[in-house]
Parts: sequence; structure tokens; C-alpha cells
Amino acid sequence: MDPSPTIAQQLAALPRLTVKDLQRRYADVFGDETQARNKAWLVKRIAWKVQANAHGGLTDRARARAAELAARAELRTTIPAKRPTPAPPAAPAEPEMKTLPFPADRRLPPPGSVLTRAYKGQTLQVRVLTHGFEHAGLVYPSLSAVAKAVTGSHCNGYLFFRLTKGGDA
Repeated sequence: MDPSPTIAQQLAALPRLTVKDLQRRYADVFGDETQARNKAWLVKRIAWKVQANAHGGLTDRARARAAELAARAELRTTIPAKRPTPAPPAAPAEPEMKTLPFPADRRLPPPGSVLTRAYKGQTLQVRVLTHGFEHAGLVYPSLSAVAKAVTGSHCNGYLFFRLTKGGDA
């Protein structure tokens, strides 16, 4: 009876080894050290090599086919030239936004209206745009985004600007 473990036993033992032990085993089967510390990768590579060593690796036919494919492959030998980046388009009066597939909220006044709200001793003014809200020279996608920029924390924009049913607006 042969005292050396079978291939199946060797493969079954691999996942139980530590990363250090797997690195040593890698060096044994490949004849080269590795810096890899990914246990799953080491187990797969060692298992492949153990089986390849036991069964003779690739057949001559498979090696010939691989060489044929490699010879026909178009490999890039130079770095591609940088393509010139197009100049950014001129900034439109309002940022381009996709049209949403649902109607505007009935709580909002029409575009061009200005919402005013006193907050911490300041008077905030937000202009309603067709696709967004302008405050302090910046355009925000929602009233909640404006409220967050002003308060520093998330809050419902409709509640903050008192646009809910029964509000003061």
C-alpha cells in the first residue's frame, strides 16, 4: 500500500490549511514563491497544479490549439493615443433634466414662483424652475435637497417650505 495521500485526499486537505501553509504548498508545486494571501485563490491554483502534475497537464492537442489561437490573436503592442476630449457644451439657462413620466406635484406653485421661508433669522428664497429649484445661485433637483443644504440634515422639502395641505403657504 502506498503511504502517500491520493490526489482526492490532497485536494480535500487544502481548504483546511492556513494561508502561510498554502503559500508553502504553492512554492512546492509551482517551484516559485507567491505573495498572494487570498486563500480561495491559493486553494484553486494549488488544486489545479496538483491535478495537472498527476494527470500530465494539457494534452499536446490542447497545447497546439492554444498556440494557434495565440498566434492569431491581435495583441496591442502600443498604448492607444489619447482621443481629444470634446469641449463641454455651453451651460444652458437651466440644467437639462429628463422629463419625469408623472405630472408635477399639485402642492408646487408654477415655475417662476418664489418660495420664501424665514429660517434662523434669515429669509430664504427659492425660485421654482421647470426642472428643479434655484437657491443661492445653485440649482437643486428637489425641495428636500434645498432644505438639506440649508439645514444640514435631511428633511421633507414640502414640510420645510410649508407647502403641505393646511400649511401657511
